[in-house]
Amino acid sequence: MLKATLDTNVFVSSLLVKTGLPAQVLNAWRERRYVLVTSPAIVAEIRATLSYPRIRRKYPIPDEDIQQLLTLLEQDALVVPGDADGASAVPADPADERVLACAVVAGADVIVSGARHLLDLGAYCGIPILTVREFLERLE
Repeated sequence: MLKATLDTNVFVSSLLVKTGLPAQVLNAWRERRYVLVTSPAIVAEIRATLSYPRIRRKYPIPDEDIQQLLTLLEQDALVVPGDADGASAVPADPADERVLACAVVAGADVIVSGARHLLDLGAYCGIPILTVREFLERLE
């Protein structure tokens, strides 16, 4: 089965627009159409991002939705250490290194992101980096 590592922006967007493409990616995972691989660092980044005061003010995401997502990730995703060295692959956004590290450690088939810094790489260590739309098309 296809293994995918999702960037934090995909998770956050899935909560902001429940009918959008990122939400469809998470729904496909819940339907067991692929194996989601993540790491403690990605889960921590999701938690931190959704706690930012500017996000909380702008988007009224219920706390239970956030907790439900985090619990689901911790219990149902394949969680790997994600501490491979992806150093300097994305100098414009070093935080994206955690996504690359997770994908490498997990032996992911794809990385899914909306971040231009990652998408511009095209691939990392032979792992293609796809947009949400491209990933959904691949799942079909």
